[in-house]
Amino acid sequence: MSAIDPTEARRRLRAGEAVLVDVRETDEWAAGHAPEAVHRPLGDLDPAEFAGRAVITTCRGGGRGTRAAEALADAGVDAVALDGGLRAWAEDGGGIVRDDGSPGALD
Repeated sequence: MSAIDPTEARRRLRAGEAVLVDVRETDEWAAGHAPEAVHRPLGDLDPAEFAGRAVITTCRGGGRGTRAAEALADAGVDAVALDGGLRAWAEDGGGIVRDDGSPGALD
């Protein structure tokens, strides 16, 4: 499965080339997520929603994000995983926020 690093992910997001999809559970999302992300828990992920769009999937450490990217790719969606998940995103300078914009946390 293809994965991209956080720097390339942010470049694609800024350029409007992809959408970042956070596949963690609702409580994890509420604690903190990338400001650019949309939330679709892994169990609720519908490939039809992303048809014709490039998708970068993520979770906290990368495992669920990789499974999500594989499932989307198997359904014909242009999908890659964020290498290292949101932990790598944050370590590379990406923000983590709550829905109200306040600082979020991954743990």
